[in-house]
Amino acid sequence: MFDELSEKLDGVLGRFKQRGLLTESMIDDGLREIRRALLEADVNYQLARDFLDRVRERAVGEQVLKSVRPGEQVVKIVHDELVELLGQDRQGLVTAPAGPTVVLLVGLQGSGKTTTAAKLARRLGREGKKPLLAALDVYRPAAIDQLETLGGQVGVPVFSDRRERDVARLAERALEQARADRHRALILDSAGRLQIDEQLMDELRRVKSAVEPTEVLLVADAMTGQEAVRISEGFHEALGLTGVVLTKLDGDARGGAALSIKGMTGVPIKFVGVGERVDALDAFDPQRMADRILQRGDVVGLVERAQQAFDVDEAERLQKRVAEEGKFDLQDFLGALRQMQKLGPLEGLLGMIPGMDKKMLKNAKVDPKRLKHIEAIVLSMTPQERAKPQILNGSRRARIARGSGRSVQEVNQLMKQFQQMQKMMKQMRKMGLGGMMGGGPGGGAGGGFPGLPIPR
Repeated sequence: MFDELSEKLDGVLGRFKQRGLLTESMIDDGLREIRRALLEADVNYQLARDFLDRVRERAVGEQVLKSVRPGEQVVKIVHDELVELLGQDRQGLVTAPAGPTVVLLVGLQGSGKTTTAAKLARRLGREGKKPLLAALDVYRPAAIDQLETLGGQVGVPVFSDRRERDVARLAERALEQARADRHRALILDSAGRLQIDEQLMDELRRVKSAVEPTEVLLVADAMTGQEAVRISEGFHEALGLTGVVLTKLDGDARGGAALSIKGMTGVPIKFVGVGERVDALDAFDPQRMADRILQRGDVVGLVERAQQAFDVDEAERLQKRVAEEGKFDLQDFLGALRQMQKLGPLEGLLGMIPGMDKKMLKNAKVDPKRLKHIEAIVLSMTPQERAKPQILNGSRRARIARGSGRSVQEVNQLMKQFQQMQKMMKQMRKMGLGGMMGGGPGGGAGGGFPGLPIPR
Protein backbone atom coordinates (compact mmCIF):
# COMPACT_ATOMS: atom_id res chain seq x y z
CA MET A 1 0.00 0.00 0.00
CA PHE A 2 2.73 2.49 0.94
CA ASP A 3 5.07 1.69 -1.95
CA GLU A 4 4.74 5.03 -3.74
CA LEU A 5 4.88 7.08 -0.53
CA SER A 6 7.87 5.04 0.70
CA GLU A 7 9.81 5.63 -2.52
CA LYS A 8 9.23 9.38 -2.43
CA LEU A 9 10.11 9.71 1.25
CA ASP A 10 13.18 7.55 0.72
CA GLY A 11 14.31 9.84 -2.09
CA VAL A 12 13.91 13.03 -0.04
CA LEU A 13 15.41 11.63 3.16
CA GLY A 14 18.21 9.97 1.20
CA ARG A 15 19.31 13.40 -0.04
CA PHE A 16 19.29 14.68 3.53
CA LYS A 17 21.58 11.84 4.64
CA GLN A 18 24.04 12.51 1.83
CA ARG A 19 24.73 16.05 3.02
CA GLY A 20 27.31 16.77 5.67
CA LEU A 21 25.72 20.17 6.35
CA LEU A 22 22.08 21.22 6.38
CA THR A 23 20.61 24.71 6.29
CA GLU A 24 17.07 25.87 6.98
CA SER A 25 16.45 26.44 3.28
CA MET A 26 17.55 22.87 2.48
CA ILE A 27 15.17 21.52 5.11
CA ASP A 28 12.31 23.66 3.79
CA ASP A 29 12.89 22.39 0.26
CA GLY A 30 12.82 18.80 1.48
CA LEU A 31 9.72 19.34 3.58
CA ARG A 32 7.88 20.73 0.57
CA GLU A 33 8.56 17.47 -1.25
CA ILE A 34 7.41 15.47 1.78
CA ARG A 35 4.22 17.55 1.93
CA ARG A 36 3.53 16.81 -1.71
CA ALA A 37 4.12 13.09 -1.14
CA LEU A 38 1.75 13.02 1.85
CA LEU A 39 -1.03 14.83 -0.01
CA GLU A 40 -0.63 12.55 -3.03
CA ALA A 41 -0.95 9.62 -0.62
CA ASP A 42 -4.36 11.08 0.33
CA VAL A 43 -3.36 12.16 3.85
CA ASN A 44 -5.71 14.77 5.31
CA TYR A 45 -4.48 18.28 4.44
CA GLN A 46 -4.61 19.65 8.00
CA LEU A 47 -2.85 16.59 9.41
CA ALA A 48 -0.12 16.85 6.78
CA ARG A 49 0.42 20.53 7.58
CA ASP A 50 0.58 19.93 11.34
CA PHE A 51 2.94 16.99 10.79
CA LEU A 52 5.38 19.10 8.77
CA ASP A 53 5.18 22.00 11.22
CA ARG A 54 6.30 19.69 14.01
CA VAL A 55 9.06 18.18 11.89
CA ARG A 56 10.37 21.62 10.90
CA GLU A 57 10.28 22.94 14.46
CA ARG A 58 12.48 20.07 15.61
CA ALA A 59 14.65 19.87 12.48
CA VAL A 60 15.82 23.49 12.41
CA GLY A 61 16.91 23.40 16.03
CA GLU A 62 20.54 24.16 16.80
CA GLN A 63 21.16 20.61 18.04
CA VAL A 64 20.24 19.16 14.63
CA LEU A 65 21.82 21.68 12.29
CA LYS A 66 25.14 21.60 14.15
CA SER A 67 25.23 17.86 14.75
CA VAL A 68 27.82 15.60 13.12
CA ARG A 69 25.18 13.83 10.99
CA PRO A 70 22.25 16.24 10.60
CA GLY A 71 20.63 14.18 7.83
CA GLU A 72 20.28 11.16 10.12
CA GLN A 73 18.74 13.39 12.78
CA VAL A 74 16.09 14.63 10.34
CA VAL A 75 15.26 11.06 9.31
CA LYS A 76 14.77 10.14 12.98
CA ILE A 77 12.52 13.17 13.51
CA VAL A 78 10.35 12.20 10.52
CA HIS A 79 10.17 8.63 11.83
CA ASP A 80 9.15 9.76 15.33
CA GLU A 81 6.47 12.08 13.97
CA LEU A 82 5.12 9.32 11.72
CA VAL A 83 4.77 7.11 14.78
CA GLU A 84 2.92 9.94 16.53
CA LEU A 85 0.63 10.38 13.52
CA LEU A 86 -0.17 6.66 13.42
CA GLY A 87 -1.05 6.48 17.10
CA GLN A 88 2.19 6.27 19.12
CA ASP A 89 1.46 3.08 21.09
CA ARG A 90 0.16 -0.31 19.98
CA GLN A 91 -3.44 -0.73 21.12
CA GLY A 92 -4.41 -4.35 21.66
CA LEU A 93 -7.87 -5.81 22.08
CA VAL A 94 -9.38 -4.98 25.47
CA THR A 95 -10.63 -8.05 27.33
CA ALA A 96 -13.52 -8.17 29.79
CA PRO A 97 -12.53 -8.79 33.43
CA ALA A 98 -15.40 -11.28 33.81
CA GLY A 99 -17.53 -13.18 31.32
CA PRO A 100 -16.94 -13.25 27.58
CA THR A 101 -15.25 -10.33 25.84
CA VAL A 102 -17.88 -9.01 23.42
CA VAL A 103 -16.60 -7.50 20.17
CA LEU A 104 -19.15 -5.70 17.99
CA LEU A 105 -17.98 -5.28 14.40
CA VAL A 106 -19.63 -2.42 12.49
CA GLY A 107 -19.11 -0.85 9.08
CA LEU A 108 -20.54 -0.28 5.64
CA GLN A 109 -21.53 -3.08 3.30
CA GLY A 110 -18.57 -4.47 1.39
CA SER A 111 -15.94 -3.35 3.90
CA GLY A 112 -15.11 -6.94 4.83
CA LYS A 113 -16.85 -7.33 8.21
CA THR A 114 -17.78 -10.99 7.84
CA THR A 115 -14.32 -12.05 6.67
CA THR A 116 -12.75 -9.93 9.41
CA ALA A 117 -15.01 -11.59 12.01
CA ALA A 118 -13.65 -15.01 10.96
CA LYS A 119 -10.04 -13.76 10.92
CA LEU A 120 -10.43 -12.26 14.40
CA ALA A 121 -12.07 -15.47 15.65
CA ARG A 122 -9.15 -17.50 14.34
CA ARG A 123 -6.67 -15.17 16.00
CA LEU A 124 -8.47 -15.31 19.36
CA GLY A 125 -8.83 -19.07 19.06
CA ARG A 126 -5.08 -19.47 18.61
CA GLU A 127 -4.64 -17.35 21.75
CA GLY A 128 -6.79 -19.85 23.68
CA LYS A 129 -9.78 -17.53 24.11
CA LYS A 130 -12.45 -19.94 22.75
CA PRO A 131 -14.46 -17.52 20.58
CA LEU A 132 -18.06 -17.73 19.37
CA LEU A 133 -19.20 -15.99 16.18
CA ALA A 134 -22.71 -14.53 15.93
CA ALA A 135 -24.52 -13.66 12.69
CA LEU A 136 -26.48 -10.41 13.11
CA ASP A 137 -26.83 -9.57 9.42
CA VAL A 138 -30.46 -10.49 8.75
CA TYR A 139 -30.69 -8.44 5.54
CA ARG A 140 -27.93 -9.46 3.13
CA PRO A 141 -28.71 -12.64 1.20
CA ALA A 142 -26.49 -15.55 2.24
CA ALA A 143 -24.72 -13.47 4.92
CA ILE A 144 -25.40 -16.13 7.54
CA ASP A 145 -24.27 -18.89 5.16
CA GLN A 146 -21.03 -17.00 4.51
CA LEU A 147 -20.26 -16.63 8.22
CA GLU A 148 -21.06 -20.30 8.88
CA THR A 149 -18.76 -21.35 6.03
CA LEU A 150 -15.93 -19.16 7.33
CA GLY A 151 -16.56 -20.35 10.88
CA GLY A 152 -16.13 -23.91 9.66
CA GLN A 153 -12.84 -22.98 7.99
CA VAL A 154 -11.39 -21.51 11.19
CA GLY A 155 -12.96 -24.11 13.50
CA VAL A 156 -15.16 -21.66 15.42
CA PRO A 157 -18.90 -22.26 16.12
CA VAL A 158 -21.46 -19.77 14.78
CA PHE A 159 -24.65 -18.68 16.55
CA SER A 160 -27.47 -17.90 14.12
CA ASP A 161 -31.26 -17.91 13.82
CA ARG A 162 -32.71 -17.33 10.37
CA ARG A 163 -36.21 -16.76 11.77
CA GLU A 164 -35.30 -13.97 14.21
CA ARG A 165 -35.43 -10.45 12.74
CA ASP A 166 -34.82 -8.45 15.94
CA VAL A 167 -31.06 -7.87 15.81
CA ALA A 168 -30.77 -6.70 19.42
CA ARG A 169 -32.57 -9.84 20.59
CA LEU A 170 -30.23 -11.94 18.45
CA ALA A 171 -27.24 -10.31 20.14
CA GLU A 172 -28.70 -11.00 23.60
CA ARG A 173 -29.31 -14.65 22.79
CA ALA A 174 -25.80 -14.98 21.34
CA LEU A 175 -24.37 -13.62 24.60
CA GLU A 176 -26.49 -16.07 26.61
CA GLN A 177 -25.15 -18.90 24.43
CA ALA A 178 -21.56 -17.70 24.88
CA ARG A 179 -21.97 -17.68 28.66
CA ALA A 180 -23.67 -21.08 28.72
CA ASP A 181 -20.90 -22.69 26.65
CA ARG A 182 -18.13 -20.83 28.54
CA HIS A 183 -16.78 -18.97 25.54
CA ARG A 184 -14.23 -16.32 26.44
CA ALA A 185 -14.98 -14.14 23.41
CA LEU A 186 -18.10 -13.32 21.39
CA ILE A 187 -17.74 -11.65 17.98
CA LEU A 188 -20.88 -10.01 16.60
CA ASP A 189 -20.99 -9.65 12.81
CA SER A 190 -23.50 -6.83 12.25
CA ALA A 191 -25.26 -5.77 9.07
CA GLY A 192 -23.98 -2.95 6.89
CA ARG A 193 -25.46 -0.47 4.45
CA LEU A 194 -24.24 1.12 1.24
CA GLN A 195 -23.98 4.36 3.19
CA ILE A 196 -24.42 5.63 6.75
CA ASP A 197 -28.11 6.14 7.60
CA GLU A 198 -30.08 6.71 10.81
CA GLN A 199 -31.85 3.35 10.62
CA LEU A 200 -28.49 1.55 10.67
CA MET A 201 -27.23 3.63 13.58
CA ASP A 202 -30.44 3.11 15.60
CA GLU A 203 -30.13 -0.64 15.13
CA LEU A 204 -26.49 -0.64 16.21
CA ARG A 205 -27.27 1.54 19.22
CA ARG A 206 -29.89 -1.01 20.33
CA VAL A 207 -27.37 -3.85 19.92
CA LYS A 208 -24.78 -1.92 21.90
CA SER A 209 -27.29 -1.19 24.67
CA ALA A 210 -28.42 -4.83 24.78
CA VAL A 211 -25.01 -6.49 25.19
CA GLU A 212 -22.69 -3.65 26.31
CA PRO A 213 -19.75 -4.75 24.13
CA THR A 214 -16.18 -4.52 25.42
CA GLU A 215 -15.02 -3.36 21.98
CA VAL A 216 -16.85 -1.59 19.15
CA LEU A 217 -14.58 -1.97 16.13
CA LEU A 218 -15.21 -0.27 12.81
CA VAL A 219 -14.17 -2.36 9.81
CA ALA A 220 -13.13 0.13 7.11
CA ASP A 221 -11.84 -0.44 3.60
CA ALA A 222 -8.41 1.19 3.31
CA MET A 223 -8.85 1.39 -0.47
CA THR A 224 -11.47 4.14 -0.02
CA GLY A 225 -8.87 6.64 1.22
CA GLN A 226 -10.28 9.75 2.88
CA GLU A 227 -13.78 8.29 2.60
CA ALA A 228 -12.68 5.77 5.24
CA VAL A 229 -11.83 8.70 7.52
CA ARG A 230 -15.27 10.28 6.98
CA ILE A 231 -16.97 6.93 7.68
CA SER A 232 -14.90 6.53 10.87
CA GLU A 233 -16.00 9.96 12.07
CA GLY A 234 -19.67 9.15 11.40
CA PHE A 235 -19.63 5.81 13.24
CA HIS A 236 -17.59 7.23 16.12
CA GLU A 237 -20.00 10.11 16.65
CA ALA A 238 -22.98 7.72 16.72
CA LEU A 239 -21.56 4.74 18.61
CA GLY A 240 -18.34 5.71 20.35
CA LEU A 241 -15.84 3.45 18.59
CA THR A 242 -13.03 1.83 20.56
CA GLY A 243 -10.94 0.88 17.55
CA VAL A 244 -10.65 0.43 13.80
CA VAL A 245 -9.79 -2.57 11.62
CA LEU A 246 -8.42 -1.48 8.25
CA THR A 247 -8.96 -4.06 5.53
CA LYS A 248 -7.18 -4.47 2.18
CA LEU A 249 -3.95 -2.92 3.45
CA ASP A 250 -2.17 -5.22 1.01
CA GLY A 251 -3.83 -3.45 -1.94
CA ASP A 252 -2.56 -0.61 -4.08
CA ALA A 253 -4.36 2.24 -2.31
CA ARG A 254 -2.31 5.29 -1.38
CA GLY A 255 -2.40 4.79 2.37
CA GLY A 256 -3.98 8.09 3.41
CA ALA A 257 -6.64 6.36 5.53
CA ALA A 258 -4.06 4.56 7.68
CA LEU A 259 -2.16 7.81 8.20
CA SER A 260 -5.24 9.94 8.89
CA ILE A 261 -7.77 7.97 10.94
CA LYS A 262 -6.09 8.25 14.36
CA GLY A 263 -5.33 11.93 13.92
CA MET A 264 -8.81 12.85 12.70
CA THR A 265 -10.93 10.70 15.05
CA GLY A 266 -8.69 9.88 18.00
CA VAL A 267 -9.70 6.23 17.51
CA PRO A 268 -6.75 3.81 17.33
CA ILE A 269 -6.23 1.33 14.51
CA LYS A 270 -6.08 -2.07 16.22
CA PHE A 271 -5.83 -4.54 13.35
CA VAL A 272 -5.09 -4.52 9.63
CA GLY A 273 -6.20 -7.00 7.00
CA VAL A 274 -3.26 -7.95 4.79
CA GLY A 275 -4.77 -10.53 2.46
CA GLU A 276 -7.71 -12.82 1.78
CA ARG A 277 -6.47 -15.79 3.82
CA VAL A 278 -8.17 -16.46 7.16
CA ASP A 279 -4.86 -15.84 8.94
CA ALA A 280 -4.19 -12.53 7.18
CA LEU A 281 -5.00 -10.24 10.10
CA ASP A 282 -2.12 -8.44 11.80
CA ALA A 283 -2.06 -6.38 14.98
CA PHE A 284 -1.39 -2.75 14.08
CA ASP A 285 1.82 -1.33 15.55
CA PRO A 286 2.56 2.37 14.79
CA GLN A 287 6.30 1.94 15.40
CA ARG A 288 6.62 -0.98 13.02
CA MET A 289 4.36 0.61 10.42
CA ALA A 290 6.53 3.75 10.44
CA ASP A 291 9.60 1.51 9.99
CA ARG A 292 8.00 -0.09 6.94
CA ILE A 293 6.96 3.24 5.42
CA LEU A 294 10.55 4.47 5.77
CA GLN A 295 11.82 1.11 4.40
CA ARG A 296 13.47 0.04 7.63
CA GLY A 297 11.76 -3.35 7.51
CA ASP A 298 9.69 -5.16 10.13
CA VAL A 299 11.57 -8.14 11.50
CA VAL A 300 9.23 -8.55 14.48
CA GLY A 301 6.23 -8.71 12.15
CA LEU A 302 8.00 -11.25 9.96
CA VAL A 303 8.75 -13.49 12.96
CA GLU A 304 5.17 -13.19 14.26
CA ARG A 305 3.77 -14.13 10.86
CA ALA A 306 6.11 -17.14 10.65
CA GLN A 307 5.12 -18.30 14.14
CA GLN A 308 1.43 -18.18 13.22
CA ALA A 309 1.79 -19.79 9.80
CA PHE A 310 4.42 -22.49 10.16
CA ASP A 311 3.65 -26.09 11.07
CA VAL A 312 6.29 -26.66 13.75
CA ASP A 313 6.27 -30.46 13.43
CA GLU A 314 6.71 -30.29 9.65
CA ALA A 315 9.52 -27.73 9.96
CA GLU A 316 11.35 -29.86 12.52
CA ARG A 317 10.95 -32.99 10.38
CA LEU A 318 12.37 -31.20 7.36
CA GLN A 319 15.24 -29.72 9.36
CA LYS A 320 16.14 -33.18 10.68
CA ARG A 321 16.16 -34.71 7.19
CA VAL A 322 18.46 -31.99 5.86
CA ALA A 323 20.74 -31.55 8.88
CA GLU A 324 21.07 -35.17 10.06
CA GLU A 325 20.22 -37.37 7.08
CA GLY A 326 21.39 -35.13 4.25
CA LYS A 327 18.17 -35.80 2.33
CA PHE A 328 15.89 -33.43 0.50
CA ASP A 329 13.53 -34.75 -2.16
CA LEU A 330 10.59 -33.32 -4.09
CA GLN A 331 8.10 -34.32 -1.38
CA ASP A 332 10.14 -32.27 1.10
CA PHE A 333 10.25 -29.44 -1.42
CA LEU A 334 6.46 -29.51 -1.77
CA GLY A 335 6.11 -29.30 2.01
CA ALA A 336 8.50 -26.33 2.18
CA LEU A 337 6.60 -24.62 -0.64
CA ARG A 338 3.29 -24.99 1.16
CA GLN A 339 4.84 -23.60 4.35
CA MET A 340 6.06 -20.53 2.48
CA GLN A 341 2.67 -20.02 0.81
CA LYS A 342 1.10 -19.64 4.26
CA LEU A 343 3.28 -16.59 4.90
CA GLY A 344 1.70 -14.62 2.07
CA PRO A 345 3.06 -12.88 -1.05
CA LEU A 346 6.84 -13.04 -1.43
CA GLU A 347 7.22 -9.32 -2.09
CA GLY A 348 5.45 -8.60 1.20
CA LEU A 349 7.88 -10.83 3.10
CA LEU A 350 10.95 -9.28 1.48
CA GLY A 351 9.62 -5.81 2.29
CA MET A 352 9.75 -6.72 5.99
CA ILE A 353 13.50 -7.41 5.87
CA PRO A 354 15.60 -4.33 6.80
CA GLY A 355 17.89 -3.05 4.07
CA MET A 356 16.29 -5.16 1.37
CA ASP A 357 17.34 -4.01 -2.08
CA LYS A 358 14.50 -2.14 -3.82
CA LYS A 359 15.25 -3.77 -7.18
CA MET A 360 14.78 -7.17 -5.59
CA LEU A 361 11.43 -6.08 -4.16
CA LYS A 362 10.25 -5.04 -7.62
CA ASN A 363 11.43 -8.32 -9.16
CA ALA A 364 9.87 -10.38 -6.38
CA LYS A 365 6.26 -9.87 -7.44
CA VAL A 366 5.20 -13.42 -8.12
CA ASP A 367 1.84 -14.43 -9.54
CA PRO A 368 0.30 -16.83 -6.96
CA LYS A 369 -0.75 -18.99 -9.93
CA ARG A 370 2.91 -19.80 -10.58
CA LEU A 371 3.23 -21.38 -7.15
CA LYS A 372 0.13 -23.43 -7.95
CA HIS A 373 1.79 -24.50 -11.21
CA ILE A 374 4.80 -25.81 -9.27
CA GLU A 375 2.47 -27.67 -6.91
CA ALA A 376 0.58 -29.18 -9.87
CA ILE A 377 3.83 -30.40 -11.44
CA VAL A 378 5.05 -32.07 -8.24
CA LEU A 379 1.64 -33.61 -7.51
CA SER A 380 1.59 -35.12 -11.01
CA MET A 381 4.63 -37.23 -10.08
CA THR A 382 4.42 -40.66 -8.50
CA PRO A 383 5.67 -41.08 -4.90
CA GLN A 384 8.72 -42.90 -6.32
CA GLU A 385 9.50 -40.00 -8.68
CA ARG A 386 9.27 -37.46 -5.85
CA ALA A 387 11.60 -39.56 -3.70
CA LYS A 388 14.06 -40.24 -6.54
CA PRO A 389 14.00 -37.26 -8.95
CA GLN A 390 17.00 -38.73 -10.81
CA ILE A 391 14.72 -41.28 -12.51
CA LEU A 392 12.79 -38.56 -14.32
CA ASN A 393 13.68 -39.25 -17.94
CA GLY A 394 12.13 -37.64 -21.01
CA SER A 395 9.01 -39.81 -21.19
CA ARG A 396 8.27 -39.38 -17.49
CA ARG A 397 8.64 -35.61 -17.76
CA ALA A 398 6.29 -35.54 -20.76
CA ARG A 399 3.70 -37.51 -18.76
CA ILE A 400 4.09 -35.13 -15.79
CA ALA A 401 3.62 -32.14 -18.09
CA ARG A 402 0.40 -33.59 -19.48
CA GLY A 403 -0.89 -34.47 -16.02
CA SER A 404 -0.22 -31.00 -14.60
CA GLY A 405 -1.36 -29.05 -17.63
CA ARG A 406 2.04 -27.37 -17.89
CA SER A 407 4.73 -27.52 -20.56
CA VAL A 408 7.69 -29.91 -20.62
CA GLN A 409 9.90 -26.80 -20.58
CA GLU A 410 8.42 -25.75 -17.21
CA VAL A 411 8.97 -29.24 -15.81
CA ASN A 412 12.60 -29.17 -16.99
CA GLN A 413 13.12 -25.69 -15.53
CA LEU A 414 11.70 -26.76 -12.18
CA MET A 415 13.94 -29.84 -12.06
CA LYS A 416 17.03 -27.80 -12.92
CA GLN A 417 16.29 -25.33 -10.12
CA PHE A 418 15.50 -28.17 -7.72
CA GLN A 419 18.90 -29.70 -8.42
CA GLN A 420 20.52 -26.35 -7.65
CA MET A 421 18.62 -26.28 -4.37
CA GLN A 422 19.77 -29.79 -3.49
CA LYS A 423 23.38 -28.71 -3.97
CA MET A 424 22.82 -25.70 -1.75
CA MET A 425 21.29 -27.91 0.95
CA LYS A 426 24.32 -30.20 0.88
CA GLN A 427 26.65 -27.22 1.22
CA MET A 428 24.62 -25.89 4.15
CA ARG A 429 24.78 -29.30 5.83
CA LYS A 430 28.58 -29.36 5.53
CA MET A 431 28.67 -25.91 7.10
CA GLY A 432 26.33 -27.01 9.91
CA LEU A 433 23.47 -24.79 8.70
CA GLY A 434 20.91 -27.47 7.92
CA GLY A 435 18.18 -25.69 9.87
CA MET A 436 18.18 -22.60 7.72
CA MET A 437 15.35 -23.65 5.44
CA GLY A 438 15.27 -21.86 2.15
CA GLY A 439 18.50 -19.95 2.78
CA GLY A 440 18.27 -16.18 2.47
CA PRO A 441 16.66 -13.86 -0.03
CA GLY A 442 17.97 -13.63 -3.56
CA GLY A 443 19.44 -16.02 -6.07
CA GLY A 444 16.27 -17.86 -7.07
CA ALA A 445 14.42 -17.38 -10.32
CA GLY A 446 12.06 -14.45 -10.35
CA GLY A 447 13.94 -12.73 -7.51
CA GLY A 448 12.62 -15.27 -4.97
CA PHE A 449 14.19 -17.46 -2.32
CA PRO A 450 16.67 -20.09 -3.56
CA GLY A 451 14.44 -22.67 -1.90
CA LEU A 452 11.42 -21.62 -3.93
CA PRO A 453 12.15 -21.71 -7.67
CA ILE A 454 9.42 -19.84 -9.52
CA PRO A 455 8.76 -20.83 -13.15
CA ARG A 456 8.58 -17.89 -15.49
